[in-house]
Amino acid sequence: MKPGTRLKSAADDTEVMVIRTGGGTIESGGAPMGEAKPAELAPLSPDFSGGSLMGKRYVDAAGAYELLVVKPGKGSLSVDGVALVVKDAKPLPASD
Repeated sequence: MKPGTRLKSAADDTEVMVIRTGGGTIESGGAPMGEAKPAELAPLSPDFSGGSLMGKRYVDAAGAYELLVVKPGKGSLSVDGVALVVKDAKPLPASD
């Protein structure tokens, strides 16, 4: 998988664009994401049902993964079962 790849959730409506990847399995709602939407949705895991926010970037603690949400959904994003968090915005320099 390379940057710019668009992934769709197998458990809900979430779609993301890969900004940076480390090679693990990217998941939404506890189910692996793929380039094509499956015909039948997988069940949404209660542990990963916090939702995703449109236009937000999600990262892991090590900074190996960065995903941009292009379509929000009910499932939370994770990599190999480890939840991703919303990336903090960089503060702008003060103008005096």
